[in-house]
Order: sequence, then C-alpha cells, then structure tokens
Amino acid sequence: MEVSVKVTEDRCKGCGLCVAACPKQVLAMGTGLNKKGYHPATVARRDDCIRCAACAMICPDSVITLEA
Repeated sequence: MEVSVKVTEDRCKGCGLCVAACPKQVLAMGTGLNKKGYHPATVARRDDCIRCAACAMICPDSVITLEA
C-alpha cells in the first residue's frame, strides 16, 4: 500500500516546524499565500518520503496527514 504525505495548505500557518522535522526534506515552505495570508508548507519531494510521520506529529495545527 502506497502512503503519501498531504498538507492542507489553506489551514497551514507557515510555522516551518514540519520542514525542520523532516529527515528527507520532503516538505518546503511555499512561495505563494494561502487564504489566511501565510506561506504554507508544501510537498516538494513526495517520492523521497519515508513515511516516518515526523511532520504530522510536530504540526501544531494538525494540517499534515499520511494518506493511502
């Protein structure tokens, strides 16, 4: 079963904790703004994800999920 990381960008506050927590640099801070006016985290290197869920665990707003 293939699992991938998903960021609900419209709810992200752009704190960057997930980017720092990812051991494979799968996530990056986006350059565009979301509906709240923040630069959200985005999935930059999906294929490098090792499904450790460090990003999801550290996200204070629970906007990151691992989906099948």
